[in-house]
Amino acid sequence: MPESRRVTVLVYSSSATTRSKVIGALGVHPAPELDVTYAEVTTGAEVVARCDAGGIDLAILDGEAAPTGGIGLCRQLKDELDAPPPVLLLVGRRDDAWLATWARAEGVTPHPVDAVRTTEAALRLLTAAGSTVATH
Repeated sequence: MPESRRVTVLVYSSSATTRSKVIGALGVHPAPELDVTYAEVTTGAEVVARCDAGGIDLAILDGEAAPTGGIGLCRQLKDELDAPPPVLLLVGRRDDAWLATWARAEGVTPHPVDAVRTTEAALRLLTAAGSTVATH
């Protein structure tokens, strides 16, 4: 059996329910050789500080969070940090997908959180950022 790769996923939303749904969708083993730990954050300042400190393999940002939305935070991370993590944006409206492109997000998935879509999108980004991760 291959050795597990440990990754840290930052989950940002002002909604505890949304954070819980994202974490529940991915779980701690979204792929057989992947162990996930989570950093739950509730403010934009926490997102920037945690990502700037390093050690975040993927940031999942809620575009519907208030008062600081994940789309603007994604753009800020990409503009201000030397080595920002890949970002998966959760967007509330299909028309917001173009904003994800503007923000330079590597992935986008719609609200409400769907376990299959969210996991597939997260695994694509975690695979691109690190080692090969089997999704089946």
